[in-house]
Amino acid sequence: MYEKINCMKIDKKQYYGTTRLETFSDGVFAIAITLLVLELIQMLHLKREEGLLQTFWHNWELFLAFFIGFVTILICWINHTHALKYINKVDDKFMWVNGFLLFMVTLTPFPTAVLAESIQTDGKTPLLIFGFNYIMIALAAYFICRYAYNNFLVEESNREYFYFKKTYGYSIFYTIVVFFICLVSIPTAIALYIFMFTIFALPKNFSTFLYNRERGKNTITKKTIKRGKSTASNKSDVASKADT
Repeated sequence: MYEKINCMKIDKKQYYGTTRLETFSDGVFAIAITLLVLELIQMLHLKREEGLLQTFWHNWELFLAFFIGFVTILICWINHTHALKYINKVDDKFMWVNGFLLFMVTLTPFPTAVLAESIQTDGKTPLLIFGFNYIMIALAAYFICRYAYNNFLVEESNREYFYFKKTYGYSIFYTIVVFFICLVSIPTAIALYIFMFTIFALPKNFSTFLYNRERGKNTITKKTIKRGKSTASNKSDVASKADT
């Protein structure tokens, strides 16, 4: 009986391929980015006495919010695709970590709608709500990369290059700082968010830059240590010759 119970125990961790996870995630991203346009469609159903072009002009904030929301989700999808490129397998826990990111992505249309409705009357509060969404997305992206890296879901040949997980660690600190800057200066916060967009629009380039920079530092450190050992060795040789 004891042997049967032991046989029933599953000690080996079960892994899955990434195809279904990527397909499901892509579908969620597609739906979330499509929902953004509903705010623009709703504008057409409002009763208006002015012309269509004037209606568009007087509701410019809706178009701005749509653009910001679209770019946000698009950049999230680009980074998600880039991260999964180096992950060759997933487990059950990783699916929940990935689900947290998808949860935050599906919420993006809501702060976008709040931003569109209140940006002229109360610009600080909607921007804070939108900024909080950025913080949570940054946390989710970092959790995905850290979990995959620490649990060896990345191939050994790519583990060194998977250094770009640190990029998302920096983004957490960055989004928190900008969040508090919203309380002081809205234009400065918007400018910093735009800068963040430009960095994460090309995650491979930025992560490669960080990787090469760290690799260069390690090379310099190794050369310094080697030079120090060589100098110490030469000094000891000179001392030994002097003693003889």
